[in-house]
This record gives sequence, structure tokens and C-alpha cells, in this order.
Amino acid sequence: MVFERIRQILMDQLDLEEDKITLESDIIDDLEADSLDVVDLVMTIEDEYGLEVPDDQIENFRTVGDVVRYIEENT
Repeated sequence: MVFERIRQILMDQLDLEEDKITLESDIIDDLEADSLDVVDLVMTIEDEYGLEVPDDQIENFRTVGDVVRYIEENT
């Protein structure tokens, strides 16, 4: 499932515990990611799922659920 994979990526990149990451988690406010973390996440998603995420779409990645929905709709 996409959520589990995104959660694992975030756990690795941000050094977080699994239970801190939910679909509703705000990537910046709740998970304390900075702009470089978001870029790293997007690059990992692009590699993992063979996607090219447009820059204007990245601005819409507010929550973990936003990222999951984008992947599910575009793969």
C-alpha cells in the first residue's frame, strides 16, 4: 500500500517513529520537515514510482494523505 511506503520513507528521512505519521499528519508542522526534506521526499517518490512531480504540485503536498492521493491518482 502506498501509505505504508510513504510512511517508511518519512521515517527514514526524518528519523521519526511509525506512530507519529498518519494520513492527516502535516509534513511541515507535525513532522517538522523543512523545504529540503520535502524536495528529498519528492525526489524519492519520483524514483520509487517513476513519476515526475511538477513543481506547482509540490505546493499541494501539505499532509501525508496529499502525497498518497497524488501517487494513487498518477500511477
